[in-house]
Amino acid sequence: MRLIYTFLVRCYGLFIGIAAKFDSKAGQWVDGRRGLFAKLVSALKQVDRNRSPIIWFHVSSLGEFEQGRPIIEAFRNRWPEKKILLTFFSPSGYEIRKTYDQADFIFYLPLDTLANARKFIDIVQPEMVFFVKYDFWFNFLHAIHERKIPLFFISALFRKNQYFFKWYGGWSRSHLYHVNHFFTQDRESVALLRSAGVSEVTMTGDTRFDRVASIASKPVPMPLIEKFCAGKQVFIMGSSWEPDETVVFPLTRHKELNLKFIIAPHDTSPGRIRFIREHLDQPVVLFSELNNENAGMADALIVDSVGILSQLFRYATIAFIGGGFGSGIHNIQEPITFGVPVFFGPRYHKFREAGDLIALGGAFSITTTDELLKKVQEITQDQKEHSRLSGICTQYVAEHRGATKKIMRYLEG
Repeated sequence: MRLIYTFLVRCYGLFIGIAAKFDSKAGQWVDGRRGLFAKLVSALKQVDRNRSPIIWFHVSSLGEFEQGRPIIEAFRNRWPEKKILLTFFSPSGYEIRKTYDQADFIFYLPLDTLANARKFIDIVQPEMVFFVKYDFWFNFLHAIHERKIPLFFISALFRKNQYFFKWYGGWSRSHLYHVNHFFTQDRESVALLRSAGVSEVTMTGDTRFDRVASIASKPVPMPLIEKFCAGKQVFIMGSSWEPDETVVFPLTRHKELNLKFIIAPHDTSPGRIRFIREHLDQPVVLFSELNNENAGMADALIVDSVGILSQLFRYATIAFIGGGFGSGIHNIQEPITFGVPVFFGPRYHKFREAGDLIALGGAFSITTTDELLKKVQEITQDQKEHSRLSGICTQYVAEHRGATKKIMRYLEG
């Protein structure tokens, strides 16, 4: 089975190599791994492993990085003598966080062949390894287990329809036994792991709640955004795709709402930004062009850069999170930590917090513009209703904080 898996991984690498000729993101994926082992050797050659053991954290992309970040920073604070190596699978995470100052070394993860995994681990020689959420690379898990290196999963999340729990999932399931401990987001994951014979598991919750609470507690001054908002109610659309925008953009024609709109698409390529600009029926300014002269003149702001959305949500009256008309919604934790009621499309069922907040009344799944318009009118025209919904959201975040402390208590032993 390992031969088949590795063959498929190599096919994936070949496909990305071909795609790199036509797609910039695929190009970054390939270029970032070119000469990787030589760069690793050069970066780590001065590390005294006896005095400064290396702790390896791996994340898939930016969202998983935000989940791992509270543990990285708590680890750094508790054991400052240790060196932290951070790896990314995706360019969308690496390119944004490659200068993150709480990690000593930041690299891409090599393609998951057994030869690559063994070579990587022989160079790094980590004292322990942390993977975040569900980025399972089976050759790496096997190589880590071969060398008896402690391995932990942070904010792990499992569902009963995953291949681990199917009749044909025996080979992949066997790798779960290589993990020293799983820290899961929910009780369902605990039950599924235990049903598969994995006993080293603790339900600690999602570390992302600790991260978003930290962001909310340390607001970054954004005077140009404040000038753009001009004291009006603000509708923020975050991580949007075209199907989301098809439902939301008609709201901009309803001038009676008296709303300011901030649109932060998931894809900030020039073509997407141009498409959005052409489909908004009101004065528009780009974040990259925002200044004291134009900030108060536009009714819509398009965020054409990445990394700032989490700070923008504190200006929102209402938020719409994209992805719900595609493969699934993006993170809603950032807006709700600021007490912002959230909307999203119908595909939210993989995200526990979305279902929880719908049940509590702080979030809403919609399928049409008319549904969205009606609810937006109710919330924006009734301050008491908005305050009630806001309280539901902030209370939910408060009740789900604390995963970082639970994990650190375990690691401190």
